Amino acid sequence: MSIVLTTLNAKYIHTNLAIRYLKAYAEPEYTPILTEYTIKDPTMNIVSDIYQKKPNIVGFSLYIWNIEESIKVIRILKTIDPSIVIVAGGPEVTYDYDKWLEQVPEIDLIAIGEGERTFKQICDWQAGKIPKQQVQGIAYMEHGKLKVNTPGPKLDLREIPTPYRFEEDLPNLPNRVTYIETSRGCPFSCQFCLSSIEVGVRYFNREAVKEDIRFLMDHGARTIKFVDRTFNISRSYAMEMFQFLIDEHRPGTVFQFEITGDIMRPEVIEFLNENAPVGLFRFEIGVQSTNDATNELVKRRQNFEKLTRTVRMVKNGGKIAQHLDLIAGLPEENYDSFRKTFNDVFALRPEELQLGFLKLLRGTGLRIQAEQYGYTYVDTAPYEILSNNVLTFEEIIRIKQTEDVLEKYWNDQRLPRTVEYLVSQVFETPFDFFQQFGTFWEEKGWSRIGHQLQDLFIRLDDFLRSDGKADMKIVASLMKMDYLAHHKFQPRKIWWEDAVSKKILLALEEQLLNNLPLLGEMNGKETWNSRSIRKQTFITKTYIDPSTIDSGHYEVREGYLITLFHTDKEPSFLYLEDEALAYA
Repeated sequence: MSIVLTTLNAKYIHTNLAIRYLKAYAEPEYTPILTEYTIKDPTMNIVSDIYQKKPNIVGFSLYIWNIEESIKVIRILKTIDPSIVIVAGGPEVTYDYDKWLEQVPEIDLIAIGEGERTFKQICDWQAGKIPKQQVQGIAYMEHGKLKVNTPGPKLDLREIPTPYRFEEDLPNLPNRVTYIETSRGCPFSCQFCLSSIEVGVRYFNREAVKEDIRFLMDHGARTIKFVDRTFNISRSYAMEMFQFLIDEHRPGTVFQFEITGDIMRPEVIEFLNENAPVGLFRFEIGVQSTNDATNELVKRRQNFEKLTRTVRMVKNGGKIAQHLDLIAGLPEENYDSFRKTFNDVFALRPEELQLGFLKLLRGTGLRIQAEQYGYTYVDTAPYEILSNNVLTFEEIIRIKQTEDVLEKYWNDQRLPRTVEYLVSQVFETPFDFFQQFGTFWEEKGWSRIGHQLQDLFIRLDDFLRSDGKADMKIVASLMKMDYLAHHKFQPRKIWWEDAVSKKILLALEEQLLNNLPLLGEMNGKETWNSRSIRKQTFITKTYIDPSTIDSGHYEVREGYLITLFHTDKEPSFLYLEDEALAYA
């Protein structure tokens, strides 16, 4: 019997853990073929590839990001060969399975909930070992009537076979994200999240998890992301795993976790700040809203004061990058309230701030309560809201415009010095800068075209000159530093007009040669001379002394910015003013 397990990932670098669990559980009695595609792959290419494997059963792992494209594949595949048994599973079809069977009659069976045992029993049924009625946790149509077989008891996760050791996966480990699961379930009841439906938290065998991680690292895995909903719900467990990963990590490996910020104990953070190598860990923290009334309505317990303490302690440690999430459109969070939420969280200066929009997922409490809060939403995946009783569609558009420039100008860290000046010194709040720039960006049509690095600088300059609030001498100086910081060598082209005369350049070179300690040591064994200065530095006009930026002091001081390029780190900057030299 030929069995194919498949899914359409959002991007090539992603991998699907679910189908690997199904394969591991089905073996050795059955040997499913794993095959993954992306949502951008042509439908007929996917159909052709699956068909050529001559499957008797095809199992699809379905989510909000791939359901629509997957249905196209399912329908064509069933048209070509009606004998293929199409099995659908995953969070998108586990709830409202009756509607999916009605909408997509090409689906023969839907696996409800945890799928490992269910899928193996489906294979047993197809092999003639058991009747369909004995397959636990499936829904299907029979003679026009819905049939539902009750799911079996929860699996003992300590006994589930490993999904991480398939030979076909090994060549791709260095180039793709590896997802690993050490627990299932969530202790919280957030009404916008599917994880709130499963009660309790179950853990896998700790030592087996460690062995899997060792195996993955031995075979080149570079990015390992834990999919546990709250990795730090058990302090002792989190500490044990952190210690293990610190002790046994390989250079270049990064581990990502979803943590709950307000329950993170200070002593855990102190331990990480003292012992974790820089860049080994990355935290994702869901804040969603700082509005207490909103959090109460969605049954989300959160102490923002403690969360703030966690984020600041981690940031001050300088070891772990943090990604914080917000959700626009939660109950009773109007535009002004969301603006405050954004500013509350941006004040923490996370390395990344993800701005998302509420999706009324099938099976969640908020979808059931949609009418109560006046929600209008798109009734096809991803079920994003259009408005509610306190937030209009026009206001959602404005927040969406904020999202675009937030990603490009903060999360990508293209202009950190410039943005910090704008949000702290020029605009009333950070949200106002991103929102107003976002609206300007959309009006110019820039959201529909691509952008080179220098384009981002030119477009920000265009916006600020139009807005008229910023001191453009300061802005231009900060933007020059931000632009040059992205280069290891002299840039081939610059986005500003530079009018430093040859006479001034020669005078500045002479000043530098007379003060060589300011330049520091050369790369390798070379020594500084006029030629090496011209080769490894870039000189331009400035109105800001770089050494004053970290203090938030932006006094206009006319001078020259000397950029020293290094092959192994970011450039460093010197500031020259008349005959005085200052090191930054």
